[in-house]
Amino acid sequence: MIPAKTFAMVQTAPRTLEMRDLPIPDIEADSAILRIEACGICGSDYEQFEGVLKTPMPVIPGHEPVGIIEAIGDKAARRWGVDVGDRVAVETMLSCHSCDTCLGGRYHLCADRQIYSYIPLSNMPGLWGAYAQYMYLAPNTIVHKMDKTLPPELAVMFNPLGAGFRWAVEIPQTQVGDTIVILGPGQRGLASVIAARQAGAGKIIVTGMAADARKLDLARIFGAHHTIDVQNENAIERIKELTGGRGADVVVEVTSYATDPVREALSYVRPGGTIVLAGVKGFKPIPDFVSDLIVFKEITIKGAIGVTSSGYRKAIDLIEARSLPLELMHTHDFELKDAELAIRTLARQVTGDESIHSCLIPPT
Repeated sequence: MIPAKTFAMVQTAPRTLEMRDLPIPDIEADSAILRIEACGICGSDYEQFEGVLKTPMPVIPGHEPVGIIEAIGDKAARRWGVDVGDRVAVETMLSCHSCDTCLGGRYHLCADRQIYSYIPLSNMPGLWGAYAQYMYLAPNTIVHKMDKTLPPELAVMFNPLGAGFRWAVEIPQTQVGDTIVILGPGQRGLASVIAARQAGAGKIIVTGMAADARKLDLARIFGAHHTIDVQNENAIERIKELTGGRGADVVVEVTSYATDPVREALSYVRPGGTIVLAGVKGFKPIPDFVSDLIVFKEITIKGAIGVTSSGYRKAIDLIEARSLPLELMHTHDFELKDAELAIRTLARQVTGDESIHSCLIPPT
C-alpha cells in the first residue's frame, strides 16, 4: 500500500536542502507513482545545488531515478507497457511529443520541454524529483523496463551510460576503427570509453589530471588504449604521437567548468574531424579560442544535451548483459538524508574522499 506521504529532500535556496514530508497524490488514468530504489548523482546536481542553473525553488532535485511502479493508471500501463511491480528507468526529459521537433525525433529539444527535478513544488502534484521515496510520473514520461534482479546501484547507471552512447557514438557517428579522444575521466567520460569500445573504436585516448589517477586506471580497465595526465604530459604532442600526427577522428569534451579543454580540442582533432561538447562551463567564455582552426581544418562542432531513448536502450542492454565490471565505477551509496554530502563528495569538496558514480538510496 502506498503511504499518504513521502519523505523528500527539497532545495529551498542555493546550497540549502531541507527534509520534508510531502503528500503523495492520487493518480489518473495516464499517470503513475514510482517507488524510488536509487537516484544517481549527476554533475548537474551540483550546479543545481549551487544555484548556477537558476532552477525555480522550492524543488525536489534528482533526475536519474530507477524504481518500482507502485500505482499506475490503465492508459499509462498500456502506453508504457509496464504494470505495478515492474522496475523502470525514467528518462529525464518531459516533452510534448506532438510538435515538429518531437515528431522529427529530437524530442529532447522540444520548445515545451521540462526536466524532472527542475519543476517546482508549486506545479502540482509537486513530486517532480527523485531525491525522495516516491515520485510522480507524468503522462508524457518515457520509461524503460529493467531487470529487477540487478542491484539498484548498478541499474541506475542507465543514465550516465546512456550519455556515453549518445555523446561518444551517436552524435559524432563514431565508426569501427576510429580514434576518439575523451577529455575528462569522470562517470560520463568513463561511460564514453565503454560506449566507444562497444562501437568498435580503434583507439581510445582519455585525458585527465594527476588527481584523476584512479579514474584513468578505470578508463584502461574499461577499454581505453592510452591515458594522458595533462598536468605532467604535453597532451597535444602525445596525441600527435599516438595518432601518427593525424589527430583524432572524434573528440568528446565532458569536463566540468574547465574551459581549457574546449580550446585544446581544436588541436587534438584531425582535419575534417568532429568535436562533441557536453561539459557545462557555467556560461564562462573560452579564453584564446581560435576559430580559424575550425575554418581551416573544417572541424564539425556539436553540442550534446541529455540522452534520448536509443542511448538509454543501449545502456540498459549493456547493464542487463552483465558483461562488464560496472561495479568498479560505482563508489558510493548515500542515504537520502545525506544528499548534500553526496553532492559535495562528487564535487571534490570532501577532504579525503571523492566519488565517481554514486547514488542516493531512499529508506524503505
